[in-house]
Amino acid sequence: MGRFFTIVIVALIAIGAGLFYWRFYWVFGEGVKSGELNFVVKKGYVFKTYEGKLIQSGFRGGMAGSIQSYEFEFSVENEQIATTLMENSGKQFDLHYKEYLGAIPWRGNTNYIVDSILSMSGQPTEKVIKPKAHTTE
Repeated sequence: MGRFFTIVIVALIAIGAGLFYWRFYWVFGEGVKSGELNFVVKKGYVFKTYEGKLIQSGFRGGMAGSIQSYEFEFSVENEQIATTLMENSGKQFDLHYKEYLGAIPWRGNTNYIVDSILSMSGQPTEKVIKPKAHTTE
């Protein structure tokens, strides 16, 4: 009887591990998204992850009487890729991503994980905000 329960418990653990792998680590799809990088931020309470948004060209109908742009929300695991994206916000990017069936906290908040930058274009702009001049009297 003890051997039967051992076999059942080992089988349940193996099935659970297989389902966990399938849900969170098996790559469901991959592809390329193009658009203007809106932002990339590092955030999180316990696990600090890089999250970003790419605004794609074109519009889609939202609620009645409204127009919305296509937005691609993604996470980035690689710190070097995230830094490159953060330093070039507002430019056009072609980003390669992998899609998973579920998100896990230490990987990011979305199912889409950007793993490489295929191309970047755009004019380098100097975004300098000058402080308001104060007069002293």
